[in-house]
Amino acid sequence: MPEFEAILFDFDGVLLDSEPVHYACWAEVLAPVGVTLEWEFFRQHGIGVEDREILRMMAARSDPPRKWEELWALYPAKKKLFQARMAQLPPFDPSLDGFLSELHGLYKLAVVSSSSITEIAPILAAGGIGRHFDTLVGGEDVKHHKPAPDPYLLAAQRLGVRAALVVEDSEAGMASGRAAGFEVLAVKGPADLRERVLGRCNLT
Repeated sequence: MPEFEAILFDFDGVLLDSEPVHYACWAEVLAPVGVTLEWEFFRQHGIGVEDREILRMMAARSDPPRKWEELWALYPAKKKLFQARMAQLPPFDPSLDGFLSELHGLYKLAVVSSSSITEIAPILAAGGIGRHFDTLVGGEDVKHHKPAPDPYLLAAQRLGVRAALVVEDSEAGMASGRAAGFEVLAVKGPADLRERVLGRCNLT
């Protein structure tokens, strides 16, 4: 009997190193309205956090402070830019498809992200790996985002499981998985994903 019924993957920084692309797209659409987004700020405060929270922080630290809703109005432009850039890139490691296929024969699989499903689902499909996931949970699916437990609890509810392994790279995501009552496996990124997961699940 497997120790876990499901494996729940974060998206950005776990399945795909897309955080620098998210940053670049936000920086580009914010610059014309006089808001400068630095990589160091985004790296420390924006990774694993839902877009609205990033913009609330940016609005508060602007001089003078701005209404975050004004910045949120730029989200459609950022989303379009992100999708265009991801479509131009070979986004996934070539070995990821086989790795997920191996896991899916043993566990239910889900993606649990703070990004919108409308952003990540096309990328998963274009990469040919969307079929491996039994459900996708995005930022629009929950009221309380990571580090709250809601995203991972919703994924488990949809899958009908009680024992899950959460795979995360950000502090907010790891806190979310732990708050949901699941074991959390920290990875540094897509490069060590396969080795870390297979090792923890005793599949090496």
